[in-house]
Amino acid sequence: MNADGLKALFEPFVAVTVKRMFGGHGVYAEGLCFAIESGGEVFLKVDAGSQSEFEAVGSSPFIFNAKGRAMPTSFWRLPSIAHENADQLRRWAALGFAAARRAAAAKGAKKRAKAGAGAKSKIKSPT
Repeated sequence: MNADGLKALFEPFVAVTVKRMFGGHGVYAEGLCFAIESGGEVFLKVDAGSQSEFEAVGSSPFIFNAKGRAMPTSFWRLPSIAHENADQLRRWAALGFAAARRAAAAKGAKKRAKAGAGAKSKIKSPT
């Protein structure tokens, strides 16, 4: 799937920016990478708050090989129903985007703690 195809796929959810990444593409909204594409497959960001929903529909993680070892990632396959139904696409993309926001917030909190700064994150928590 090319950049234009990814933009069209996510159009019912939000306008996205697509960047080349590791032979595939990263899909961004509000500066956050919430989806990736590799080999024509689309994967959404998943975390502890959303992984069970992906598991329940038979989704699986994106796995790459590093030095001969299989390395699963925090991106899971977009359910096929989401390719066919705009409401389902919005639902699943929202889960991926929320996971990306939580990851960014956690990363920001770690950086602030490490730096000893007490400034609040500019990222709003999902509601």
